[in-house]
Amino acid sequence: MRGSTGSAFTGVVAAGPREDAGPATSLPTDGVRTFGVEEELLLVDGAGGQPVAASSALLGAYADTGRNAGGSTLEAELQQEMIEVVSPAHSTLPGLMTDVVAGRALADEAARAVGVRAVALSTSPLPGRPHPHPTARYQAIIDRYGVLARDNLTCGLHVHVSVASAREGVGVLDRIRHWLPVLVALSANSPFISGHDTGFASYRSQVWQSWPSAGPSPVYGSVDAYRSHEQELLATGVLVDHRMLYFDARLSHSYPTVEIRVADVCLFPEDTGLIAALARGLVEKAARDWRRGVPPMAVSTSALRLAGWQARLSGLGADLVHPVTGRPAPAWDVVWALLDRVLPTLTEAGDDAAVTDGLVRLLDRGTGADRQRTVHRRTGEMAGVVADALEISHCDRREDPRPLAPPALAVPRHAERRRRPTASFAPPPTEPTEVEGHRSRAGG
Repeated sequence: MRGSTGSAFTGVVAAGPREDAGPATSLPTDGVRTFGVEEELLLVDGAGGQPVAASSALLGAYADTGRNAGGSTLEAELQQEMIEVVSPAHSTLPGLMTDVVAGRALADEAARAVGVRAVALSTSPLPGRPHPHPTARYQAIIDRYGVLARDNLTCGLHVHVSVASAREGVGVLDRIRHWLPVLVALSANSPFISGHDTGFASYRSQVWQSWPSAGPSPVYGSVDAYRSHEQELLATGVLVDHRMLYFDARLSHSYPTVEIRVADVCLFPEDTGLIAALARGLVEKAARDWRRGVPPMAVSTSALRLAGWQARLSGLGADLVHPVTGRPAPAWDVVWALLDRVLPTLTEAGDDAAVTDGLVRLLDRGTGADRQRTVHRRTGEMAGVVADALEISHCDRREDPRPLAPPALAVPRHAERRRRPTASFAPPPTEPTEVEGHRSRAGG
């Protein structure tokens, strides 16, 4: 949830996609869609790792600095143990990654100023009682939704991808819905909550499904059908406002974008870039299929819920539901099916090598959930999990600063053929590249 409308896309996109533009005007004039991200970070005690209610003090200190000159911005979230980092819109993946790294550093700098740290964990491994941010809207949510809202302390990653019209946006929503569980599995980063292993790779998204309107959407077919669906849900009176239309993907009410909302906040910064690049590739491919009149796949919302449930449970550690066949398939075969779908659009955007390498590195080291469990097995302490996550969250290199044994994942035969060792998610370096380690430092 957003604390405010924000202005991250100001000057690149304007509020709300146009309803009247048709296929002939649906491509951005420069041929490359802009994209940006919203990362929700957990605020924790730097020594003990427990969540700390510090966002009000943090935002006050941040406002006093006057830092908001075109880069990422910080915003409030439902709970004071969270902070949201909102990137500007970008047309290139390296540009976006510069702001992801810098945005996390900005949040951590502001957190340190009030005695805490900002960490990319989707749930808190250690117990803590959330404290709502003091706004009328958030208080209304706490009052209406009981323990679901009071105890909710989950951090997600939202990706915005520009669309030229609401018609194009709905065409995109209809054609990406069955691929979104794959993004859940790739981003999984929430196995623990309040001192316990949940058994899920992405428990955050499991909790998120408890909100009244959360989950996959039907095929709409038109803007009128999409708006009618929104109005039907709002007319029930169950939701506080339109901002609680928590669909897996939706037309943004603030920007002319499709907003993809399924991912956990990623432990590794480069995985944020990976999810964002894949999301942009999915949007571009779907928009092209819409323009060509390719119908969306007829997959029921019930089947999509099951596919999402499996992705949340296992991450990449077991079979996933294949988006095309609807049958179980090895997780990495499913991931590579996603890559095959978007590879032409990734190539045109210049992201193909970086995404391919990013997927192989993710295969090698595992997801954030894999990392957390491995650290817990080694240290025996949830505080150790948080300490490790603090280091990884602010690592601006593509290598793991403290490599652990990789998880036992099923490697597709064609994975090795896709290795391109010169590709990198890293932002443009400000220091000489370390060729031996393929490392580059982020600017800013």
